[in-house]
Amino acid sequence: MMASTESHQTNGGTKVRLSDIARQTGYSLATVSKALNGKGDISETARQAIDKALKDSGYVRRNSPERQQRTIEVVFRDFDTIWALEVIRGILEESRRHGINVMIVPSGDRKHPDPAWAKGIIERQPIGAILVFSNLTDSERSLLQSHNIPFVVFDPSGNPALDDLSVQADNWMGGVIATRHLLELGHKRIGIITGPDEMLCSRARLDGYSAALAERGIPTSPELIAEGDFTTPGGYEGAMALLEDEQNRPTAIFAGSDLQAMGVYEAARQLKIRIPEDLSVIGFDDIQTAAYMGPALTTVRQPLQDMASTAARMIIDTTEGRQIQKRVILSTSLVVRDSTQRLAHAKA
Repeated sequence: MMASTESHQTNGGTKVRLSDIARQTGYSLATVSKALNGKGDISETARQAIDKALKDSGYVRRNSPERQQRTIEVVFRDFDTIWALEVIRGILEESRRHGINVMIVPSGDRKHPDPAWAKGIIERQPIGAILVFSNLTDSERSLLQSHNIPFVVFDPSGNPALDDLSVQADNWMGGVIATRHLLELGHKRIGIITGPDEMLCSRARLDGYSAALAERGIPTSPELIAEGDFTTPGGYEGAMALLEDEQNRPTAIFAGSDLQAMGVYEAARQLKIRIPEDLSVIGFDDIQTAAYMGPALTTVRQPLQDMASTAARMIIDTTEGRQIQKRVILSTSLVVRDSTQRLAHAKA
């Protein structure tokens, strides 16, 4: 069989046969070949043992013709929002400069790609993958590494593994500067609509909010915290929960995303609450439409396109053998517009 004679040179120049790997691991040539080619019909134990033997031997896989197409896969849960379009734009612009194609792949949920994705990417052989919010299981990570497919976790939903490449904004400082801005305007009763609690960026923004309040000796009040999902409907629901009690309404709301801030605007409109006269609102992201909302939205800018182009460049640099920083955190900044103002009767 072809598998019995197939051999590759190691990085040191010594030829390694698949039959050597089979003999070393105790698995058949067919099983070794399946592990090598990413087939799914072998046990995880066998795959990990064979992958380790291949790696320890210095076995170098040939790049398939498909790999020469130079494609980066971008794994998204959903890409029908303005936020997603800005991320895609940044990846496309950086990839285009290097003559690389981009493929958008829908993921299973906000924390993990569809289970079939890992098998499919081995067959498609892109030069790398960008996972938006998603993390991989240990077996999926091992599978990609064994096939020399680097990946970058964009805005990770949890703490990435030590060896994972990742890029994100400074979400904690973003939460701090948003809340400080409202405090400096005299607001003390500040509501917040977070993102999903299981997402790292959401928790970091909430922690920044709490830290800024603590600087002024203001305790974090659970009744002023509403969990959202970074969408406009989630922002609307969170705002209605915070604003429905007229006697205990916050004077300002920090929305964990600009899309959620849009939902706050709609809730305020329905409740006949004026922005910013009765309620100051600050968002997070600075998507393109933020400046055109009525009133124009004060927000924390996270450089989405820069983050996205950085993720693409990390893939390209890894493929071309350049040394890179494994974890990149880009700064956030305050963009003051018309949706926040000094609280009436507050001291300047």
